[in-house]
Amino acid sequence: MENKQLLERVPPGPGPGGGGVAGVLGGYPATTYDFFPYAGLHRQVWLYSVLAEAHIDDVTVATTIEGGDGVVTVEVAAFGGYFGKGKVRLNNADADLNFQAGAAEATLRVPSARFWGPHDPYLYPLTVTLTDGQRDTDAYSLDIGIRTVAVRGEQLLLNNQPIKLTGFGKHEDFALSGRGLNLPMWVRDYELLRWVGANLYRTPHYPYAEEAMDLADRLGVLVINEIPAVGLNFEDPAEATAQRLAQATQQLRELITRDKNHPSTIMWNVANEPMGGSLLGADQPMPAAVKAGMRFFRQMYDQARRLDPTRPVTLVGVQGGPVDWHGIFDVVAINRYYGWYTQSGRLDEGAQALARELHRRFGKPIVMTEFGTDTIPGVHAQPPEMWSEEYEVEFLRRTFDVAAERPFVAGMQMWNFADFKTGQGTSRAGGMNFKGVFTRDRRPKLAAHFLRSRWAGR
Repeated sequence: MENKQLLERVPPGPGPGGGGVAGVLGGYPATTYDFFPYAGLHRQVWLYSVLAEAHIDDVTVATTIEGGDGVVTVEVAAFGGYFGKGKVRLNNADADLNFQAGAAEATLRVPSARFWGPHDPYLYPLTVTLTDGQRDTDAYSLDIGIRTVAVRGEQLLLNNQPIKLTGFGKHEDFALSGRGLNLPMWVRDYELLRWVGANLYRTPHYPYAEEAMDLADRLGVLVINEIPAVGLNFEDPAEATAQRLAQATQQLRELITRDKNHPSTIMWNVANEPMGGSLLGADQPMPAAVKAGMRFFRQMYDQARRLDPTRPVTLVGVQGGPVDWHGIFDVVAINRYYGWYTQSGRLDEGAQALARELHRRFGKPIVMTEFGTDTIPGVHAQPPEMWSEEYEVEFLRRTFDVAAERPFVAGMQMWNFADFKTGQGTSRAGGMNFKGVFTRDRRPKLAAHFLRSRWAGR
């Protein structure tokens, strides 16, 4: 199957404004992103049959906490302007649904509820049915978690309590299966997440399989859920940006529709490492590309909040990129590689550069969503040198120490969970990105043991 990289697509192919972040690497095949452009169908295709006259179209579950009780609001959309009856069953309690023009809503209270979270990922079974008075004509069941996510000042709250995010960016990538759905791989990955003491991952740079989301719900793993908007460059033609906006808003709508009822999803991310120049100073006029990005991301943020007002929305920014775009969003997410791409080989200087940047406060939580070094398994050096396992450990140690001194840093997600396939290039040995703390076949490097000590105290 042919897999063309087109300028107006999301993710885009290289354009006159450049090749995005990955274009700097100059790899083959040419992409605007730093992972391999697998073609074909990566997951199963399912066909469903429904009753033509009346069936459940959509279910939206929102949960709040009142004292020790959980309050669950269920909105149901039925096909064809349905005016009939229905019912919601939750935790052996029922509530009636009275449809008007295909829409109905019910609220149920769960006394002394178990609130979903990493330490107790308790799920309640919920069922929605339509009835014609004599029999059920359609039914839909799902497991829900009662929990809340919110931003308060510079803190991220889960169930009204501050939480620190610890984890990784990942890829659906494995030897032999590529990005094809590999369920044994996912089981192993969740085991390793627990072993290393992580509570979260981000889905760069595309939505993950529904099976992965179901496992996250069951195992209490938090997820920052991301659409495929990687490699955006606002110095490309305005026509391409307009086409990308239409596609990105559709992707966001489809993602929220699919994953809005997963308690594991705690945040939506609308783009990764967009480019468009950077401001030279407060007294300088805003470049046209930055203005274009402001318009683009304002629309993306507004749509995300309109579709789901219960979760924060973020944008993952590239090192050296415009800081103005972060002001639109609820959480500031940044990727920083001081000591690798800059200050190469100079770990102390890299840590000092990160400390200077993190001196800036946005009045919002900051999550470091990427930081790491390429590390070839089995390469060792003393003193630590680039590409060695010791260098990765010392890079992480300094980065964590800098962040620990700043309480407004609400999360640390290193890049990457495991080594993954990329295009060929002079900076990608063997067509691989070696920033994983686990190898591609999930063997731990020294960094994995360092993180286990840091996060799990073991």
